[in-house]
Amino acid sequence: MSDLYVDIENEVMDALEPPSWRYLALVALLMLGAGTGALVWYYQIRYGMGTTGLNLPVCWGTYITNFVFWIGIGHAGTLISAILYLFRVDWRAAVYRSAETMTIFAVLTAGMFPLIHLGRVWVFYWLLPYPNQRHMWPNFQSPLVLDVLAVSTYLIVSVIFWYTGLIPDLAAVRDRVTGWRKKLYTFLAMGWQGRNDQWRHYLRAYTCLACLATPLVISVHSVVSWDFAVALLPGWHSTIFPPYFVAGAIHSGLAMVITLLIPLRKVLGLDRIIQKRHLTAMAKLNILTGSIMLYAYLVEPFMSWYSGGDIERALVAWRGTGPYAIYYWGILFLNGVLPLLYFNKKLRTWIPSLFVISLLVNVGMWLERYVIIVPSLAHDFIPHVWHLYTPSWVELTISIGAGCFFLGMFLITVRIMPPVSIVEARPDPELEEAPA
Repeated sequence: MSDLYVDIENEVMDALEPPSWRYLALVALLMLGAGTGALVWYYQIRYGMGTTGLNLPVCWGTYITNFVFWIGIGHAGTLISAILYLFRVDWRAAVYRSAETMTIFAVLTAGMFPLIHLGRVWVFYWLLPYPNQRHMWPNFQSPLVLDVLAVSTYLIVSVIFWYTGLIPDLAAVRDRVTGWRKKLYTFLAMGWQGRNDQWRHYLRAYTCLACLATPLVISVHSVVSWDFAVALLPGWHSTIFPPYFVAGAIHSGLAMVITLLIPLRKVLGLDRIIQKRHLTAMAKLNILTGSIMLYAYLVEPFMSWYSGGDIERALVAWRGTGPYAIYYWGILFLNGVLPLLYFNKKLRTWIPSLFVISLLVNVGMWLERYVIIVPSLAHDFIPHVWHLYTPSWVELTISIGAGCFFLGMFLITVRIMPPVSIVEARPDPELEEAPA
């Protein structure tokens, strides 16, 4: 058993060694992309929101699409960390640390887009509830205000949960390094010595945080869905949105975890810890969430027809036959039908197919948010104001820059903090090719 623990620690410590020049070049390229996005954002601030493709009635576009998408990506971290921890699912241990790291930077990326969409970002403090000479107070009945409360709470709890789980591993790294790295990890380990009383308090705190984080998985994206569901706009005013958004968030988040872990396990040499069976287990969860998404896609047009509302029926027909039809049918295939290929054992256990399907699911989930937001605004109650929307190069560049920021920060963090839990992971070579 002692050899097993040594193997775990050695493999994780090897992942924290200084990266190769190729790894550094990739991170530098991603940071360059993020910097380019920041410069284009400055261009938008300087010359105004007219540089975007936003118009009347399509006043929400790519930025709000990105906000909803990245918030959804962040849900898999809490699902794998908290919910599967409470259910004592064994395969969680190998993947939850990377999923938690992904969650933090996905939520930070999402939080940028409401500010970018605001235009005059320097007056964002007007949204804060404090006494002021303008006699302006946020409307606490608005889902937009609840968004701020829910997302900020989710970020704070996720960071605390992530850091709490890191403490024993940081102590293990502290005992293996020297120089300035030892000082850094000594500070971060907060005096951890592995005593019985420390483990007792640690497990109690970790369980309490898991219980606190679990309802956030449901509440945060339910609140985000209220931004649309409480409106009277055709295509938005629906009671199915909260469970539909939560299922979609977990669906996209799981797909993103698979997409990130497949190359990461090779680059960091963690194949024996992050095994094929772990990726297969997440693929099985993707079958469940993909089935829920397909059910929601089929129920929505049925309810529009059953309601007898002419405007709702017209919008559903326009989605399927109008200018955005290719996106509509694309999301049905990418999010609903494509994950069902995981029922095939060969596709579910073959790494290239796992990577391609998970990547396409992420594309489909971004398109789904786009289809929910844009066509509903472009085809509302009043025909003479109907107007199509096309993202400008400014919006696309900022969106790509935000994606580069997310990926770059993720790659930096997994080389500083242990990407796999040393105290929980169990490498088992015999299970690498076990039936999934």
